[in-house]
Amino acid sequence: MTTLSLPRRKTREISVGWVKIGSDHPIVVQSMTSTKTRNIKETLNQIRRLYEAGCEIVRVAVPTEEDAQALETIVKESPVPIIADIHFKASLALEAMDKGAHGIRINPGNIGDESLVREIVEHARLKNVAIRIGVNSGSLEKDLLEKYGRPTAEALAHSALRWSEKFEKWGFKNFKVSIKGSDVLTCVEANKIFASKTDIPLHIGITEAGFGESGVIKSSVGIGILLYLGIGDTLRVSLTGDPVEEIEVAYQILGSLGLRKRGVEIISCPTCGRIEVDLPKVVKEVKEKLKGVKKPLKVAIMGCVVNGPGEAKEADIGLACGKGRALLFRKGVVIKTVKEEEMVQTLLEEVFKEVRS
Repeated sequence: MTTLSLPRRKTREISVGWVKIGSDHPIVVQSMTSTKTRNIKETLNQIRRLYEAGCEIVRVAVPTEEDAQALETIVKESPVPIIADIHFKASLALEAMDKGAHGIRINPGNIGDESLVREIVEHARLKNVAIRIGVNSGSLEKDLLEKYGRPTAEALAHSALRWSEKFEKWGFKNFKVSIKGSDVLTCVEANKIFASKTDIPLHIGITEAGFGESGVIKSSVGIGILLYLGIGDTLRVSLTGDPVEEIEVAYQILGSLGLRKRGVEIISCPTCGRIEVDLPKVVKEVKEKLKGVKKPLKVAIMGCVVNGPGEAKEADIGLACGKGRALLFRKGVVIKTVKEEEMVQTLLEEVFKEVRS
């Protein structure tokens, strides 16, 4: 069977701390802490949890001077590069860089005077700090709102291109761009327009995607479309809740498109009248037990002993469940028959044996 691979849009290389971003590197998974940054202990604890889950860059909110001051300790103790999220106050961007932030994220449209934006850029050059230009409907410049009537895809792309041109005119290239919105199609179209005109790296995501299942679906659709088009050098899945959940979803999206592999991918069939076991219960139990596995593995849990191994022959390890028994298989080849009450434990033992190999 031929394995298809998705193209990547050719983009330049930039650096956020020790992490390289651009089309010559894997797509980077990011998230943002939900703690008050000035609460150093809580913030570092969350950063470490994100790192353990696979997060490669973490953004922290810096709305006050106290938050900016806390960056000095956070940056020193963080296992990943730290980006300071700045809105409105240019002085906080300068302070964050002085305290060691590896990158800053600004919406130039809400910083104010262009001279302040340029001051931030010059300081970033001096400190060797990366910048992320953020563009969204809430920070769109007044003249563009007047020209386009509302935050259209064209307006958002226009803003991002305009600021990118200014950064380059000022001789600064260590930056990426994010064009985000809560409307999937507008967000996708804006990124397509921008991507067609430049090789600047793009950070992608659907902002304010929402809570739980609805947020996962919305993010997966929007991010998935962009990745399919070859667009995206870093990404964040923006969900309401524990940011660690964002990392699992991000890797599932990347894994489903063959762009990055991390952890266990479970293949399971839809339920039908042939099934003789509580398949959802089995899948849930196996998924929970394999949550901490980082090695890329494909595990199949099928509900039919007749078709199971054949349908999931690409899986590293799998079960085909039947009445009172199950077939354990590797790459579509049956290796043993086990009793129903022993099948989950047998599967897990086989998986962990593979993990240790």
